[in-house]
Amino acid sequence: MKRTTIFIEPQLERELQALARRSGRPMAAIVREAVAQYVAADKARRPARLGFVASGRSGRSDIAERHEELLFQPDPPVTPPRPSTARRATRRRDQA
Repeated sequence: MKRTTIFIEPQLERELQALARRSGRPMAAIVREAVAQYVAADKARRPARLGFVASGRSGRSDIAERHEELLFQPDPPVTPPRPSTARRATRRRDQA
C-alpha cells in the first residue's frame, strides 16, 4: 500500500471518526473502502473503449465512406494457400 494525504472538512472528519468508533474499524480502512467503491462505480459508468480501433493501416483511403458495406458484406470463401514448389522439393528429398 502507498501512503497518501487527503484534506477533508472538519465536520466530515468528525463524522468519519464517529463512524470508525461505531464500526470498530480504523478510519483509514473506511476511507480505502469508500475510495475503492467510488472508483469502481466510476469505471462501471464509463463506456468500454474498443482497444483495436485505428490500430492498423488497411492501405485503403475509402474505409470511412464504405464502412457499412465493408463490415456487413458476406465474407468471401477462404481457400488454403498451396505450398510453394521449393517446399515440395524439400519434402520429397527428406522423405527419400
